Amino acid sequence: MQKVTTFLWFDQNRAEEAADHYVSVVGGDSRVLDVTRWTPSSPGEPGTVMTVRFQLEGTEYIAFNGGPEFPFSEAVSLSVECASQEEADRLWDELTADGGQESQCGWLKDRFGVSWQIIPPGLGEALTDPDPEKAARAMKAMLGMKRLDIEALRNA
Repeated sequence: MQKVTTFLWFDQNRAEEAADHYVSVVGGDSRVLDVTRWTPSSPGEPGTVMTVRFQLEGTEYIAFNGGPEFPFSEAVSLSVECASQEEADRLWDELTADGGQESQCGWLKDRFGVSWQIIPPGLGEALTDPDPEKAARAMKAMLGMKRLDIEALRNA
């Protein structure tokens, strides 16, 4: 068991739907680990989902059906280092589907309001090229993108 776990507060009983969606989109070593339900002595409706413990590529998260008090913001995001441009494109498409929103520089919000950064391979190298002019051109290109295209960044 990991010592520090990200806890995601969802509104409108969407924790289980979100966890199932994330597990299916990320794939690999991703799965729902357990579901706990509200009891008659708890503040939630007895029998409905309270928390879903799940893992994405081996990292554990907890999704909680807490209500509308604390909405998500871009101040916290899940960052995914992709192995290929194809993986980055697939994740982008699946996470922006059904109400997700594209943002700038590889950031997006999924249909649940959670912010993600989808990072194609080679982004760090392009932005920190030893040639400062090349690095500056890559940065300028990235700032004009929503979905990151590593080939376009390398060619900048």
